[in-house]
Formats: sequence, structure tokens, C-alpha cells
Amino acid sequence: MTRRISLALTLHNHQPVGNFGWVIAETYERAYLPMLEALERHPGVQLALHYTGPLIEWLRAERPDFLDRLGRLVERGQVEIVGGGWYEPVLAALPERDRVGQLVRMADELERQFGRRPSGAWLAERVWEPDLPTSLVTAGYRWTVLDDAHFRAAAIPEAALWGPYTTDDQGKVLTVFGTEQGLRYRIPFSDVEDVIGYLRDHATEGGERVGTMGDDGEKFGGWPTTYEHCWGEAAWVERFFSAIEASRDWLATVTPTSWLEGHGPVGRVYLPTGSYAEMGEWALPADESRAFAEAVHEAQAAGRPEARWLRGAIWRNFQVKYREVNDLHKQMLRASDLVDAMPPGVARERALDHLLAGQSNDCYWHGLFGGIYLPDLRVAALRHLIAAEDLALGSPGASVDSGRLVDLDLDGRAEVLLVGDGQIVGVKLDEGAGIGRWDIREAAVPLAAVMRRRPEAYHAKLRAHEAGAGDGNPAAAGGGAPASIHDIVTTKQTGLSERLVYDSYERRSGLVRLLPVGTTSDAFAAGSARDLIRAFDGAWTVRSIEPSRVVAAYEEAGVALTKSIEVGGDRGTPTLDVDVHVQNSGEERLDALLGIEFAVMLLGGGHNPSARYEVGADERFAHDERRDLPAVTTLSAANDQLGVAIVAHLDRPADAWIAPIETVSNSEAGFELVYQGSAVLFVQPIGLDPGESTSFSVGHGVIVGTTGPVAAAPRT
Repeated sequence: MTRRISLALTLHNHQPVGNFGWVIAETYERAYLPMLEALERHPGVQLALHYTGPLIEWLRAERPDFLDRLGRLVERGQVEIVGGGWYEPVLAALPERDRVGQLVRMADELERQFGRRPSGAWLAERVWEPDLPTSLVTAGYRWTVLDDAHFRAAAIPEAALWGPYTTDDQGKVLTVFGTEQGLRYRIPFSDVEDVIGYLRDHATEGGERVGTMGDDGEKFGGWPTTYEHCWGEAAWVERFFSAIEASRDWLATVTPTSWLEGHGPVGRVYLPTGSYAEMGEWALPADESRAFAEAVHEAQAAGRPEARWLRGAIWRNFQVKYREVNDLHKQMLRASDLVDAMPPGVARERALDHLLAGQSNDCYWHGLFGGIYLPDLRVAALRHLIAAEDLALGSPGASVDSGRLVDLDLDGRAEVLLVGDGQIVGVKLDEGAGIGRWDIREAAVPLAAVMRRRPEAYHAKLRAHEAGAGDGNPAAAGGGAPASIHDIVTTKQTGLSERLVYDSYERRSGLVRLLPVGTTSDAFAAGSARDLIRAFDGAWTVRSIEPSRVVAAYEEAGVALTKSIEVGGDRGTPTLDVDVHVQNSGEERLDALLGIEFAVMLLGGGHNPSARYEVGADERFAHDERRDLPAVTTLSAANDQLGVAIVAHLDRPADAWIAPIETVSNSEAGFELVYQGSAVLFVQPIGLDPGESTSFSVGHGVIVGTTGPVAAAPRT
């Protein structure tokens, strides 16, 4: 009797909310279109395909013929379309109502596009938590695909991963397919003959086994070095599909749903919280991440059995690792509550769509891919959340909460929330009374969306690479296949290790700096300036709160500070004033540099010609340039593409130290220097005898809708 086996492939294709159109078009040409054409040439190959909502929307607008051709493959039963969350959120991060909303939205859209509702759901980044069956089954889904790492954590050996399992939560039963490790390592990186031989070795006379592999469609041409391997001279996919069709007497390709129609599960499993193996490493703090990776590699190289039990942090730990991720996530939760409270109608539907778009997972974490470090994705998500919240706050009966203490980041300590007609401002009292949220409502622009410079585990790899300790690029796999994307080290420019500087505090606005006389702008730009007191990141005490104003105080080492933050203006011209009062309450003279620091993001990286600083009527320069400006009283920053300009008004002349905040971050395309916002320190010398005091004020006027030179903006 001929030994037989089945193969179920599921390819996940995704483009983030806010990605550049040219990036999507390039990936379409290198991965999505070639795979479709290969399937058309090989009708004997069946597989499941998943396209996320943002990608489907792009295809509808830019390549509608692709969807028509895909629909014909679905109609003839060669392709099963897989669902999931429409905007590709990590479901575990969402309230239950939004989990189901994302899942049902995808099912509705796929039914409209292809005439049938999906049975299977793709989980973003394969992030699993044990309560997800309730959400998935409630939304109408029967199965999902997870990684082999999930099953190892549940004590399922690799030899038992040739079929699906059932799991359940609150009476909801879900079938779970596991990606078989040998297939994941081989497709498409090993010789075609090796893959076919591996499947033949695991075939049985009963034919009861199915080998499952669920992975990114972009690895078939979209990842570095894979296009030539998959579609060029190596023609890996063409040869693989031909080999499958030539082996039809013993090897059948199936879709997950068609397999379930004729076969039962292998057994029951309860999977712990987790994701794929690399995600657990990335979610750890930098030092722990390096130590974890070394421990795993040593155990694997030695063949020690404990390698299968080593797991890193869970996905939610990114909310601890990156303050910016946590702020984004908690802003999303707040927007969700506000949208949920809206009365039914067109405004609520618009707000809901913005909310769901703001849940797209890509900027809620960081690993091999740019994630939270990609400013365009980060700002895009925040813009959708601002738009959702703005619509919700404008609905009848909405609660504004302005001038109140609210735990905005859910850390157990209250922040100040100030809501005006034109802006929403959040003040983090216990970290310098800094402004960590400054959202312009009319334009939906998050001015405070700046990223801190912090150590990353991969910085050690970059230093070693630039020092010449190996090129970091292991030899290609057998048969000339490309090395794994996880092992390649490339840089987009030279000397990046020299740009590795780190901030000792969170980048916020309205921070009070008291620096020693002689501190230079170079030290400020490098993050190495050392303050006389910790006012910039210490805990401030509230003196008073009004609907549009908060006054806070800080005292240390004989210096008493009072800071007022006030919002004003209207919807089109909001204003923000920061006033600082300094008193020498000690017994010795105080000589220092008094500064007020602002960190603002207006997407001015890459010398963006639409983004600029303006000094007076004649001087302009890019946001990612360094400048030291003496004795300024006004300074403007604008981005015509965003339609927003900010004009800072000083109550007395002061120097302006301007420096870009740039990180060296990693992505699938290599290490690169990324503009994360601009830091401006308005600084002036002070000399106070005991009992003396002084004040310094910086007011900002915002103009919404500007597309040219900034003349002036109002100030409270």
C-alpha cells in the first residue's frame, strides 16, 4: 500500500496601516502577484491565503484585477480565504467588544468580496491567550494556525504535531493547527527535493497525517534576498509546486477547512499564553534578551532537552519595555470606551472605523520589524485614535473629564487630563510633570509622538558587525537558499554604532531643566547633560487644577519650582502655555542655566521638504538638522502635509538648542538611523541669591490648515 500524507499551507499577507504606497506596490510585485500567478499555473496545488484589511483596501483601490483573479481561485476551490481581525490587531490587546468587532468586520468584508464567510482566522503575530476561543467562536470562526512553539509549551512533542487539536474556553470549542517545525525550517529555504523527501518520510499507510505550515507570504519574495530564490533563476516556488503535482499519488495539498471535513482532531490541548519563539526574546529588556538568546542557542547547539522549555516574555511585556507602546495602548482603550458610549449613527460608525484602524498591531511592539520605531506607522495609529476620540467627544452627552486627575497610563498613579476645543493634553506628574500627550483634534496630529533613545539587544550585534567581528551573514542554506531573515546583518549607512546614544529620561514636553553653567548644546543633543536637580523626571505635586490649567510644584536642594500648564484657543488655533517660576529657597547663591524642554514630532525626517523650522522671515531649516539659535523670542515648526504649524512665543529672549532625536533601530531591511522627533531647549542663564526668584514662560500657538510660511499664531 502506498504511504500517503497531506500538506496544508497557510500564507499570511499583511501591510500596516500608514505604510507607504510604494512599499506595498513593491511587495505586491515581488511576492503577492508572483504567488497568484504560480497558483494559476498549478491548479493541482491547494492552499489557504490570508490578506489583512489594509492590504485588501489597497488592492481594491490599486490592483482590483488581482482580487478578481483571486476570487476565481476561491470559486474553483483551489484557495481558501482566511479571516481574522480586519485591521490585523493583536486580539489579546483589545476589549472583547473590539475583538469580535474586528473579526466580524473581516468576515463581512470577505463575504462581500468572495461570496463566502471564512472558517479560519489568522492571529496577528500568532499571539495567543487561552481566552481567545471565546472571541473567535463568537465571531463565527472554527480554526486558527499557531506556531510549533505554542505546542512545545503545552508538552506536545514535534512527532505529535501532524494534525490539529481542539481547545476550548467558556464552552467555545476551537480547532488549532500547529506549524510543523521541520516544514517551517525548510519552506522555502531548503532544496525542493529535501522538502518532498521530508514529507515522504512522514507519510503513513493510513494517510491520517497532515503537515501544516502557516507563515508570512512576504517570505516568498518580499523579504531580503528571497525574490531571486523564489521567483528568479532558482525558481523555488515553481519547482516546489511542480514537485507537488508530480507526487499527487501520495502527497495531497489541502486547505485546513477541507481537512477538517474528513478528519477528526489528534486530541485536546490547552496552550499557555505565548507567540513564536523570537517574539518572546524581543519582548524582554535588552540585557535579558541577550542573555536569553545566548542560553537558547547554547542549549540548542548542545542538543539539550531543556531548549524546548525556554521561553521569553509574553507579548504584553512590550507595554513595559516601551513607555510609548503603553501610552498608545492605553489611549486606544480610552478611545474604545468613548466610542462604545456613542449613540448609534453615522458619527459612531466613522469613529468605530478610526478606532479599529488605530488597533493595527505593527506599532504596538518591536522586534525584527521596525514596529514602534517606525514613525509613520506610530503616527498613523495615533491619528486614527485621535480622530475616533474627537468624534466621540463631540457626540451628545459625552464626558470630557477636563481638569481632572485620571490614571491615563494605568500605572496606579494619576495624570492630569486637559481637554480643550482644539487639543487634548496629558501631563505625567510623577515624571517631571511632562506633557506626554499633545493631540491636535481638528488635524488629528499627535505632537508628542516622540520616541526615546534606549538600548536594544541588537545594538551589540551592530557594534560587532561594524568592528569587523564577522559579517553577521551566515552562509546560505544548502542549494544556494538565502539565510534566514533573523540571521542577516545589514546596514543602510556606515558609522551607525557611533550614533548609539541613549536618553536617561522619557522624552516629553514642558520639562524644566536646571543645568550647570557651562553645559553645552552638544551635551543636550547627546543626552549626556547632567541636571543640578531631578525636576525633569522627578515627582511633582499638584497645587491646583482647573478645567484648562494645572499648577504643580517641585522642591529639591534649595530650589523651589512652580510650573503652570494651560490650554486655550479654539478648534482651529489652540494654544498651550508653560510658565515656570524658580525661587532660591536655599542659603547659597544659585547660578545655573534654566531651560524648558519640548519634544515634538511633525514627521520631519529625511529632510522632508514639507517640514521645516522658521526663524523670522528668512531662516528655514529641516526638522532633522541641529541648530543653536541665540536670543530668540519666536520659533516656528510646521509640516504642510499634516497641515499644522506651531509657533513658540518666549516672554524674553533665550537661546534655542535644537536637536533631532534619532534612534538606531533594526528592521527586516537592516539597521538604519530613524528620525523620532525634535528636541528644543529654550535656555537662559540665571543667578539668584538666597530668597530671590525669577520666571520664564513659553507659549505655543498652533495653526491648523497652514500650508505655507508661518507668520504668527495666537497666544494666551
